[in-house]
Amino acid sequence: MLISLSDVFIMGLHCLVGAKWWNTITSHGACTIVFAAVTAIVSFAASLPRTFNTLATLASASAGFTFVSVILAAAFSGVDGKPAGYPDKGPLEVYAVTPSSTTFVLGMSAFMNISYTFIGQITLPSFIAEMKEPKDFPKALWAVTICEVIIFSLVGGVVYGYTGSNYMTSPAFGSISNEVYKKVAFTFMVPTIIFLGVLYASVTARFVLFRIYGSTSRHRTGHTVVGWATWTGILAVLWVFAFIIAEVIPFFSDLLSLMSSLFDSFFGFIFWGAAYFQLRSERFGPNYWRTRGLRGYVGFFFNILLCFIGLLFLTAGTYATVQSIIDGYEADGFGGPFTCADNGL
Repeated sequence: MLISLSDVFIMGLHCLVGAKWWNTITSHGACTIVFAAVTAIVSFAASLPRTFNTLATLASASAGFTFVSVILAAAFSGVDGKPAGYPDKGPLEVYAVTPSSTTFVLGMSAFMNISYTFIGQITLPSFIAEMKEPKDFPKALWAVTICEVIIFSLVGGVVYGYTGSNYMTSPAFGSISNEVYKKVAFTFMVPTIIFLGVLYASVTARFVLFRIYGSTSRHRTGHTVVGWATWTGILAVLWVFAFIIAEVIPFFSDLLSLMSSLFDSFFGFIFWGAAYFQLRSERFGPNYWRTRGLRGYVGFFFNILLCFIGLLFLTAGTYATVQSIIDGYEADGFGGPFTCADNGL
């Protein structure tokens, strides 16, 4: 159930980002609610395929467009030479280490946003279950993770170097001063905005469908009217909830932090630590960490640390996020729920 809730929040995030793109590209050509609804409807239609085989092709295209988008964002930041809004907020503030003026709330929020990008995906078990050779999955995971860390670290560092802490926006496309460059870079991200929302919708819908119909039911995997009607109905409900979340929580950065503290605390840390203890004890016995020598001790204490980090996310992270949201509303930095106000970059 926690997986489904987490996925719906992520789907809501993509409705929110979709509305941001529409507002950015059209210069607020319509009510933001309309743009969020359009994103949800398009995503719902794209979610209808019931197997990951179809989504795999879309994933490859999405990864390609994302690569182009982030490279353009870094290149355009350098070409501009100055961020959007410069010099209204003073000279660029670029730090190699965190400045002493950083509050706990700001620091924790930034840490959770970064962690959200690199955290272990909650969809991994579903991918493994669909593979012809599940044992090959670690190879793909290593390759993807290495590329992800290199690309996003380099791009993030380059964009930060040209925009500084005081001009950085979330998403970072908003810090590009040239409007044409900003729209071009942001537009290449559209396939990913749609695909990732679709991916999480598919995982959650399958989770619900498999609990409605048992493993022996023909409606579970067969092309029956009842099966397709159930699948379509589940997706429709999920995207309605996602749209509502996008409208009730209309702030991108803090929504990332909220999802990171509430869900990534478990799926990114605690889950994997607990899984390590369970798998090792079943394979090597209850005292595996003693009998396996140095390797056992290192693995044991590392995964305890992993669980503690997850608890830190869940407790201190949730506090920091809630406080950041309160501060944002007190500073009148957020629009109200279900508002037509422009949220474009």
